[in-house]
Amino acid sequence: MSGSGSYRDRIYIVKDIILMLVQYGELNQTSLISFCGLNLKKHKPILDDLESNGLIASSEVPLGKRMITMYKPTQKGLEFCRTILEPYENVFPRKRPSSQESEDKS
Repeated sequence: MSGSGSYRDRIYIVKDIILMLVQYGELNQTSLISFCGLNLKKHKPILDDLESNGLIASSEVPLGKRMITMYKPTQKGLEFCRTILEPYENVFPRKRPSSQESEDKS
């Protein structure tokens, strides 16, 4: 059971990350994590996996005296989203008709 719906399968987190980058073109790490509703400590390994598999790319950009990490989608990431993630979500949608299920049980 997923309680309040705050739990997301890894595959949906991956899709959210790639789609957010597609929507904005490029985002810094803080914005990407925030817009996707993730926790950096908990979900950084997912970003690292996406990058090591060539689905997203990161670069270090100077901002004043510090460096920030910027992420952008790759062509491989766009194809992965289109050919794997979208069909997956069509077959296994995120939103379950929980109100419909309770009515059926009554």
